[in-house]
Amino acid sequence: MLKFTKSYALAIVMVLGLACVFVPRAAAQNNGEINGSIINFDGQPWGDLAVKIKSDQGTVTEGKTDANGKFSFTGLKNGKYTFAVQPPEMANPFTVQTEVHGGTANPINLNFKEILEKQNPEAAAQRKKSQEDQQKFTGMKEHFAKGGAFLDQERLAKAEVAKAPTDQRDAAKQKVIDLSNQAVAEFQDAQKAAPEKDSNQHLFWARMGEAYDLAGRNDEAINAYQQAIAIKPDNPNYYNNLGNVLGRTGKIDEAKAAYTKSAELDPPNAALAWRNFGISLYQANRMTEAIEPLKKSAEIDPKSAQTWYLLGTCMVADPSIYKTVGDKIEVTPKPGTEEAFQKAIELDPNGSYGMQAKAGLEQLHQLTGGIDTKVANKKKKS
Repeated sequence: MLKFTKSYALAIVMVLGLACVFVPRAAAQNNGEINGSIINFDGQPWGDLAVKIKSDQGTVTEGKTDANGKFSFTGLKNGKYTFAVQPPEMANPFTVQTEVHGGTANPINLNFKEILEKQNPEAAAQRKKSQEDQQKFTGMKEHFAKGGAFLDQERLAKAEVAKAPTDQRDAAKQKVIDLSNQAVAEFQDAQKAAPEKDSNQHLFWARMGEAYDLAGRNDEAINAYQQAIAIKPDNPNYYNNLGNVLGRTGKIDEAKAAYTKSAELDPPNAALAWRNFGISLYQANRMTEAIEPLKKSAEIDPKSAQTWYLLGTCMVADPSIYKTVGDKIEVTPKPGTEEAFQKAIELDPNGSYGMQAKAGLEQLHQLTGGIDTKVANKKKKS
């Protein structure tokens, strides 16, 4: 009896011992883990990327990487698994075979930057070049935006010069020059940061031309506009702007060529080019020559009071309408002179052009009565 009891007790102990061994192992079979991390093609942790595993029995479990590019699948049975990830840049999923044994699997750490460099060096080099170009493009945009902001400030400062008191005029002009320098510097930096063979090169030159133009830096403005035209020869605005500076510097024949090209490139909007050419001639005191381009401008855009006023004024200034007859100078206005002034008055009755047109019309009426050239001797008082 005692002998039986001891054997029974021994059996109990052995069973309990086996239970202690098998229970943890059974638990481990359902508490496996697959973890790791993923680095993107730029060498940075790849966060919020979809990942999944598939067991050898077909069970699929999905997840995502965290902000640090790490992932973890827990509660797994021992066995073989296929880990899969689908980077947006890849046509097919990238897979890794792994096995959970004894509760853990070897970490899966993927560095797609290194993978690409090893498997496809040409594609890796192309991607690096693309990244460099993108960085340059971002820098270019930043400099271009800053240059545009300085240019806007320069326009405002330019408008303030005429309003500034005499003792403050020089300081106001200097402010325009300073803003011009800042704008040009930013556009030049944008130009340097632009990717190779960038299609926006003409924009940098054109904006630099504006910055120079506003500050009265005529030679630099002319060069900048010419550079823009060399790159973008079909832009009518560049020719118009170039014509303005050329006209201001007295290069009328060159200005005419620029304005004519602008008008040819954009016939529906050629009124601006012809009006500006007329203004250039007017300011150069070549008023008779200004009549033709001003007429062209008025035909295309009959709503401009400025054009009509200038046209009337230039017609009155034409020497051919004045003829000396005896002691008088008879005035025979060119056809359409009075109508030009009337148009300006109708379009801008209370504005500067309308008011100047009224004065011009009154002067015309006085002139048509003839100008007495005889100087009468005043009688002496007795």
